[in-house]
Amino acid sequence: MSVVEHVREMASAGLHSNVRLLSGLLLTMSGNNPELFSPSQKYQLLVYHADSLFHDKEYRNAVSKYTMALQQKKALSKTSKINMMLANLYKKAGQERSSVTSYKEVLRQCPLALDAILGLLSLSVKGAEVASMTINVIQSIPNLDWLSVWIKAYAFVHTGDNTRAINTICSLEKKSLLRDNVDLLGSLADLYFRAGDNKNSILKFEQAQMLDPYLIKGMDVYGYLLAREGRLEDVENLGCRLFNISDQHAEPWVVSGCHSFYSKRYSRALYLGAKAIQLNSNSVQALLLKGAALRNMGRVQEAIIHFREAIRLAPCRLDCYEGLIECYLASNSIREAMVMANNVYKTLGANAQTLTLLATVCLEDPVTQEKAKTLLDKALTQRPDYIKAVVKKAELLSREQKYEDGIALLRNALANQSDCVLHRILGDFLVAVNEYQEAMDQYSIALSLDPNDQKSLEGMQKMEKEESPTDATQEEDVDDMEGSGEEGDLEGSDSEAAQWADQEQWFGMQ
Repeated sequence: MSVVEHVREMASAGLHSNVRLLSGLLLTMSGNNPELFSPSQKYQLLVYHADSLFHDKEYRNAVSKYTMALQQKKALSKTSKINMMLANLYKKAGQERSSVTSYKEVLRQCPLALDAILGLLSLSVKGAEVASMTINVIQSIPNLDWLSVWIKAYAFVHTGDNTRAINTICSLEKKSLLRDNVDLLGSLADLYFRAGDNKNSILKFEQAQMLDPYLIKGMDVYGYLLAREGRLEDVENLGCRLFNISDQHAEPWVVSGCHSFYSKRYSRALYLGAKAIQLNSNSVQALLLKGAALRNMGRVQEAIIHFREAIRLAPCRLDCYEGLIECYLASNSIREAMVMANNVYKTLGANAQTLTLLATVCLEDPVTQEKAKTLLDKALTQRPDYIKAVVKKAELLSREQKYEDGIALLRNALANQSDCVLHRILGDFLVAVNEYQEAMDQYSIALSLDPNDQKSLEGMQKMEKEESPTDATQEEDVDDMEGSGEEGDLEGSDSEAAQWADQEQWFGMQ
């Protein structure tokens, strides 16, 4: 218990003369050594001292001390504002030590400044150290025991341990007092996204949005996920809703940019991404959008600058590294891509995502094909349903013409989920083994999930185009045979007729 807390207890017990003596001594000590007490503690001592003077009916003296307390209160408030601003500016400028010092000063004065806590954690300050700065307030205020778990959860977030972060936040969210908290749901959605679990990410974003119809934070990621799934109408509606809430945030511009990007309007996506960055230069999603648009427009070197900035702002987000590596591969810089993929693997650990990213680069070099296969097998052992790993393993099997193995892999992946790309690739594999009817079914399913998926449409059109001329020829042959009345023309054609009869049944042509 601090000496100020002892003063508070004496004041609560009505020991005013004792408070007057002790607080007077402590204020003199503070005057001689300003570092002895924090500004908030000095403010408390002035109030307790003024209260004791008031009790002794020394009203003028009490007014003087109350005035000093009010001045100290104003200075305290101003100092905490200033320190938070300094911390954010230092962080933006890359001056991490100065930023940490300023954040700590904010916490020393205001132990429940949660954004300052997040700032410290983002600068790699250990969770235990941050928690120690709040332990007194946690113990003194009822129903605040969740704060230590909250700090632990976001410590996991900022070290890139998505699995433990998800589990810890889920334990918080399940507690009755914090159930249906929009901020926690938004954090969960973002963590699922980082972990590559897009289905659960969308689910959590939708829950948060239902609880708070005016929610803006995180909606840029939500819009990106919807766009990737081909739900462009939903993306357009989301963008309109966000613009109606506020056009002074980056999120509505990013969402609209995602709609343009996945509609292949890259110039417009570039403009919208740039507008979002103007509003918030720290918007990672805006940087990724602009970088992707630049890459697709062939401006790879400019794109690389944006992906590097995104990595600086979010070093634990794998999609930032994926964008940069795609740029390296697009410019045939396989060596740089390999170095980056290996660094990510070492930094973020061996999980399904980093294994798949490294395998993606290995697939670009014939010398490292076997290594790619090993990495993908490891990734799929950890997460059999990880779509990116399944897609890359299917690509490898296609090169090896192991179509039956590919079909088995894709069927297994689609057993508990439905994804446009997986259905389309399964259709391609089925065509390779002459399973035309089911291939057509898979292309149809893919297009129902994403009507804008050009490759599924091309696969279906190719099958229809290849069938049409043959059908016309077959009909002409039948007409000729019927007209001539000659049965000899049918000799030796039983197997061919059976083949076309089967195809007619597959395609429903009676």
